Amino acid sequence: MGTSKRILVVDDEETLCDTLGFNLEAEGYEVDTAYSAEEALALDLSGYDLVLLDIMMGEISGTQLARIMKTNPATASVPIIFCTAKDTEEDMINGLDLGADDYIVKPYSLRTVLARIRTVLRRTSAIKCAERTDEEKVSYGGLVLSLRNHMCTVDGREVKMPKKEFEILLKLVSNIGKVFSRAALIDEIWPDEVVVLDRVVDVNITRIRQKIGEYGKHVVTRSGYGYGFIE
Repeated sequence: MGTSKRILVVDDEETLCDTLGFNLEAEGYEVDTAYSAEEALALDLSGYDLVLLDIMMGEISGTQLARIMKTNPATASVPIIFCTAKDTEEDMINGLDLGADDYIVKPYSLRTVLARIRTVLRRTSAIKCAERTDEEKVSYGGLVLSLRNHMCTVDGREVKMPKKEFEILLKLVSNIGKVFSRAALIDEIWPDEVVVLDRVVDVNITRIRQKIGEYGKHVVTRSGYGYGFIE
């Protein structure tokens, strides 16, 4: 299990924060709690394996704390799971764009929280599955994207892929588990285009899924948020 994994729970609802911390400790995790972003910032955030972060807090919001963490090299790689109320969708999208690894909608069950935590921790500890082996390629299993010749191969077989499809797939496979909004993909993949409709992203995603065979199931749609490559 995740006995040695350190988790920080940040939520200004103290009872919820303490209850969650208690239950995570019962599962074998080492847990600290903070009732505000300010309190969290007083800790050594680089020492945690995962941060469970409420979006709606006082002076400093969860998204602001996430931004601070992601812009600091020492904490940029620490996974973040956001907790959000159903009426904060815009905040949620902003959080995912900042680099959050997942999100949970309140009210949530302990079972859901534990499942999401296990998934993110497993993904981050096994991130080598998609690491750049030599800055020349990005891969996940038999799916290989060559940065040198912009070629995509699936189990050794070349897959013909236009430039935009290749760039989208490269973005997703280089960031396993992260969900990108359509707007974020458009900004990066079509930076010089005046108008690019969300539908264009959807069409490219559909084509990518069809072309990469069994790996297509890893290209997932998070309704209302966007697309990601999930283990």
